[in-house]
Amino acid sequence: MATFTDVPVKNHSKAQESHSEDHDVQQSETKRKSSGVLNVVVSGLALFSDGYNAQIIGYMEPLFSVLYLNGMSSIIKSRLSNSYLIGEIFGMLFFGVLIDRIGRRTGVIAATAFLILGVVLATASHGSTQLGMFWMMIVARGIAGFGAGGEYPVCATSATEAADETAKLRKRRGFLVAATTDFAVDLGFVAAGLVALIVLACYKQQDSESVWRITFGLGIVLPISICFFRVRMVNSTQYRKHAIKSQYPYMLVLRRYWKPMLGTSLAWFCYDFVTYPFGLFSSTIIEQLNPNNTTVQNIGYGTVINCFYLPGCLLGGLLMDRIGRKQTMTLGFMLWAVWGFIIGGALHQIQSVFPLFVVMYGIFQALGEMGPGVSTFLCASESFPTPLRGHFLGFAAAVGKAGASIGTEVFTPIQNSFESTEKGQQAVFLIGAAFTVVGGLIAWLLIPDMSRALETEDARFKEYLEQNGYDVSLYGEALVVSSRDSA
Repeated sequence: MATFTDVPVKNHSKAQESHSEDHDVQQSETKRKSSGVLNVVVSGLALFSDGYNAQIIGYMEPLFSVLYLNGMSSIIKSRLSNSYLIGEIFGMLFFGVLIDRIGRRTGVIAATAFLILGVVLATASHGSTQLGMFWMMIVARGIAGFGAGGEYPVCATSATEAADETAKLRKRRGFLVAATTDFAVDLGFVAAGLVALIVLACYKQQDSESVWRITFGLGIVLPISICFFRVRMVNSTQYRKHAIKSQYPYMLVLRRYWKPMLGTSLAWFCYDFVTYPFGLFSSTIIEQLNPNNTTVQNIGYGTVINCFYLPGCLLGGLLMDRIGRKQTMTLGFMLWAVWGFIIGGALHQIQSVFPLFVVMYGIFQALGEMGPGVSTFLCASESFPTPLRGHFLGFAAAVGKAGASIGTEVFTPIQNSFESTEKGQQAVFLIGAAFTVVGGLIAWLLIPDMSRALETEDARFKEYLEQNGYDVSLYGEALVVSSRDSA
């Protein structure tokens, strides 16, 4: 009897152990999913803040033109817009390398610090002359742009890797990354317009210096609010497994990834060259069409147009999970081109019915977001292995912002080179549509179709390095083991 009773006890013990292990696995899976979702959400909030701080200057420029007649000029207007963009370019390049070498968490904290510093200085801009005040604002926005530029590789890599923590998140990565990158930035654009309208309403729609200082200052609320979560953030599982801390084999890297590097960078350039000036100067275009409008009306119409970005982003996120990343980008570029040619070709007839123009303009913006707007982030994240993701995403984003800077710089001269405002606007739409065709061809020919699992390309890259004589003891977890053994 003793033997008979011992057997079921032993089996029962094994069953308990098996059940305990299954429970632990489920708990671990739930914890990883919750952590992944939190990292994705925090990344989205950070880029929302960047969108707000980038766009608010576009809404305040009409106010500057009224308040500071002696200091505001077309040159200062361009430099106010471009200082943030140029700062972003340097931030993207610097932080893209930094987060691959020393970790996502360190990079995100440093980027936030620069953003907060720049916004505070811009809000406090003063000078003995109006021109001096604007120069302080230009420098301050450059500092803020440096921090905001760092957020792009930091947040996009974090969101992509966080959405790879479980199989369920991976299946929805396209929508998750779209919602927390481009959608978040565009929501910041819309929020900037709404905040500007609310503050103007508080001042009874009177043009006041306090309006722009308050709207600028509100840009630090969100970065400060999420600092607690960012300090507690941990590096992703993918980064801990595959990070290279030193001795990057850059020649081997370029030999393997030159084609997707060109594809993601040039596609981002074409996208930003078109979308940024059209978005930033939406209120200016409305002002040109309705010169008798008030500042509130111009900002309001510009905000309505920017609202069209949002459904485009969500639709693009769904399409990426259904038809693929590069397919969504190419489709969006081509539809964007067709719509741009329609507006450019029939601009006179469309502008004669002002609400129709606002809707057509809004759909034009939405198509850009549906395709390249959402897919630039994910294509640049997934086309490269984890140890290089920050490098290449930061580089592609920087090339994109160079396109935005060039587009913003040439937008006004192109319009002014024609004999009438209408013909100038028509030329801008047609040139923008031509660039989107080029972007579509680049996306289709140069951007690869990648596996949805990040681990696939990581394994291929590690094998490639081994085959070419690279010391893989410097790679990922092997580096952690080596440092422990030496200690």
